[in-house]
Amino acid sequence: MGRGERFLPGVWRLRLPLPWPGVPHVNAWAIASGDGIVLFDTGYAGSDGTRQLEFALAQAGFELADVKLLVCTHAHTDHYGLAGPIVDASGCEFWMHPAWEHVRAMAEDPDAALDRRIEVARQSGVPKAALERYEVTRRGENTGIARAIPPDRDLVPGVEIETDRGVWQVHETPGHAPSHVCLHQPESGLLISGDHLLGRISLFFDYGHSPDPVGEFEGGLEEIERLEHTTLCLAGHGRPFRGVEGKIEANRAEVSEQRERVRGALSDESKTAFEVVPDLIGSENLNAATAAWGLQLALAYLDHLTLRGEITELEGSNTRRWRDGAA
Repeated sequence: MGRGERFLPGVWRLRLPLPWPGVPHVNAWAIASGDGIVLFDTGYAGSDGTRQLEFALAQAGFELADVKLLVCTHAHTDHYGLAGPIVDASGCEFWMHPAWEHVRAMAEDPDAALDRRIEVARQSGVPKAALERYEVTRRGENTGIARAIPPDRDLVPGVEIETDRGVWQVHETPGHAPSHVCLHQPESGLLISGDHLLGRISLFFDYGHSPDPVGEFEGGLEEIERLEHTTLCLAGHGRPFRGVEGKIEANRAEVSEQRERVRGALSDESKTAFEVVPDLIGSENLNAATAAWGLQLALAYLDHLTLRGEITELEGSNTRRWRDGAA
């Protein structure tokens, strides 16, 4: 069940359930603003609509009508899925980064989006039988998005969000998603980090929407590192944490290690992205739940290393393959 709890004066954590193995919940953050709240992120649109969000809000002493502004850190289902119903119920404005439309295709035509994902996987060397099993489990699956709605205002640097806790500034941090931003309150040092920084180091790059999500993610780490005063991170999953500088370094180290694993996988022979996945995430971790995540990581790193001139994509095949070394 959803749970709402006061975390700081004027700040409430809304812990909302998710249907995914290994990721049991997502955090939305309610910040006091006049006679209502600014809501940062939404939760997942499951079969029970807004019930979990309303339950969490009620424990914090609010209802949907109290939302004066909705702000989404990025357009993934667990952070954006309930945007439409929230706007309908509250009449509030909705702000998000203009690169949000990477999620529109899945929301408006999920079958076509699944077809494209399966084709990417086929070109990446995923066996036919595995693709067939994947399609059976995913065709007709709930997308987690009630409906796709555009923002009323683009959430870009220079835009400020006023709350009782002070004014929040926008910092672009793509990579995890092209639409990702973090929100910083300079005086208090609070950072709403979405999925850019989490207490547990776990990388994910939304592949296929920008040329180099790995490089973009590293640029986002530099963006947050430049902030002069960051004392506490209100993350999109898990508990809030201090020591933001240490998390930045830990993420850098993880990117560097994963990058080298991909290069190492190509040291002796050319491989498809699917063949790289066990080297990247560990064969002991490869299962039906992790395969799609691992494939997106592998593809992102392969494109990243190709752009850096460290590996080469081979030509002349319907299945994409890479080898170590420049062209």
